[in-house]
Amino acid sequence: MLKAFKYRIYPTIEQSVLLAKSFGCTRWFYNYALNLTSETYKQTGKGLSRNEIIKLLPSLKKEYEWLAEAPSQVLQQAALNLSSAFLNFFEGRAKYPNFKKKQNRQSIRFPLLL
Repeated sequence: MLKAFKYRIYPTIEQSVLLAKSFGCTRWFYNYALNLTSETYKQTGKGLSRNEIIKLLPSLKKEYEWLAEAPSQVLQQAALNLSSAFLNFFEGRAKYPNFKKKQNRQSIRFPLLL
């Protein structure tokens, strides 16, 4: 059985800034990976797997230094979310994945450490 926990937090100003940076980095990486996967699919007929997307992270962090401010697990989770979105699309359970917008609800997921 899977468990999920929802927490309501009241961050300080410094924590709010760090959360905003994490939201922005995650959104940017998700949109980057979505665009790259779509372009790869148009050119080759095959998309990118979750692992291929995650392998891009080290080089992207070197190219975009601000991307290193977000926890790596959060960015990896964004790759998992995108992979799940494409799987649901190809199995007919959902529409094609959309780009994330700053105006929509902001969320990040951390993996549960036991």
